[in-house]
Amino acid sequence: MGENNSANSYKEDRFETLLNNAGAARVIARSVEGTLGPKGLDVMMVDNFGDVVVTNDGVTILKLMDVSHPVAQMIINAARAQQSEVGDGTTTAVIIAGALIAEGAEKVLKGVPVTRIITGIKLGIEKALALLETKTLPVTSLEDQMLHNIALIAGRGYDDLAGMVIAGAKKMGFDRLSDQDYKFPDAVIAKELAENKVISGILINRLPISKDMPKAITEANILVVDDALKPDETEAQALRTEAGFSHYLEARERFITNMRKLPELGINVVIASGAIDDMGEHILSEAGILAIQRVSGREIERVCSYTGARRIRRNVLNRDNENLKNYLGAAQQVIADEKLEHTYILCGKGKEWVTLLIGAATEEVVDERERMAKDSAASVQASIKGGIVPGGGAIEVWTANQLDAWAGEHSGMESYGILCVKEALLKPFYCMAANAGFNPLEKLGEVCEAQKQGQSSCFSFDCESGKIIDMLDAGVADPALVKAYAFKAAGEVAAAVLRINGVIKMQSDNTDLNINSQD
Repeated sequence: MGENNSANSYKEDRFETLLNNAGAARVIARSVEGTLGPKGLDVMMVDNFGDVVVTNDGVTILKLMDVSHPVAQMIINAARAQQSEVGDGTTTAVIIAGALIAEGAEKVLKGVPVTRIITGIKLGIEKALALLETKTLPVTSLEDQMLHNIALIAGRGYDDLAGMVIAGAKKMGFDRLSDQDYKFPDAVIAKELAENKVISGILINRLPISKDMPKAITEANILVVDDALKPDETEAQALRTEAGFSHYLEARERFITNMRKLPELGINVVIASGAIDDMGEHILSEAGILAIQRVSGREIERVCSYTGARRIRRNVLNRDNENLKNYLGAAQQVIADEKLEHTYILCGKGKEWVTLLIGAATEEVVDERERMAKDSAASVQASIKGGIVPGGGAIEVWTANQLDAWAGEHSGMESYGILCVKEALLKPFYCMAANAGFNPLEKLGEVCEAQKQGQSSCFSFDCESGKIIDMLDAGVADPALVKAYAFKAAGEVAAAVLRINGVIKMQSDNTDLNINSQD
């Protein structure tokens, strides 16, 4: 009798954990459902100090949410990975993940073994990815009108942003955008009161350290120091000794000598990741050198790539002049813009780079426009790398119908997991239809019938009129890479959550210390 009670208690605990986790996933998914699609609305995020962020960017909402549940955090981490990898599609990934977990939990509660559900989900995701690949169309030219449409859709209908993104893409070129190491969204920078510009160059979010330094340099020879520019430090205790004080004076003299030989090398721009010593600032100013300090690591890397410079530590300055020349970069112009508080580097001799400078009236609007432009740039680059598929939820509906038929071919319980994937893939379509003011089930029936009659994956509904249209003919498409990564991320996080059999709070280090002290 005691054993039966223990088994029942274990079963209840297991189901309680499952329901609790599914509930957390559902809450996270619901927080972004209303933002999906062209008719999606914004969410206002407010912190304890009254600071406000208004956005409909999924990953921004998730990053700023006050979340403590571990499963919710797992889903947010999956969305962040999606953003980092392909730059868009986070809302879709979260909604599919939440639906997968909910569908899987429902099947488990009905008696289907969770291991079979997980296996079925994996099979369903793999099949969905294979089906997606069969409907992917390559993008072979930057002149393709579909690229502008994709930029416009990802940029939430702002034609000025889409135009800038496409102009920037054309300057970068097809090959560079296809480079796995290059991230086009990094070219987007937003500033208050700035004018929208596509700049053939890079922008550093700093000004020269002294008003006495030149504001513009032509034929720039650039030294990049990934370090502070100051004499080597001497410990306070060592300064009390004669040898220590002598070492301090030698270090200072060596630093001054190194600073004074920079103009001899033709260097007229110095960029440092750390602070520049007052003496160094004075010497550089006297020599007419434009110097910028405390530049971020990402900007340092960008400067090196664009100008051909090789970053150095400050001790490399002890080397002879001929050796140091090998580390210099070059650019046609370096210009400080005091109004916008940044510095341009134009026409560098290294790899091509463009900067998409986005402007707006207020800080809140600037941040949102930057997010939209980054999403737009990411979608364009993803389309170039991996092709496009019909948008407007069409590809998800078609894939779900194929999975429905495929699940019938499996006699085992894995078919229940495949059906979970089928239902989850329909969830973004339901959200888009509801956000546009239509009955989701009614629209799903119409779209399924149109796809069946036309034997095409391209049909979905127009969010304005509700009419069933061919998405590709209407110029509505999505990057295949974004969809594929969303499917994979959702499947992985759902399998991980459904596999959780219980939650146990870990001991803290303090608890261990207390136990040891009692012993």
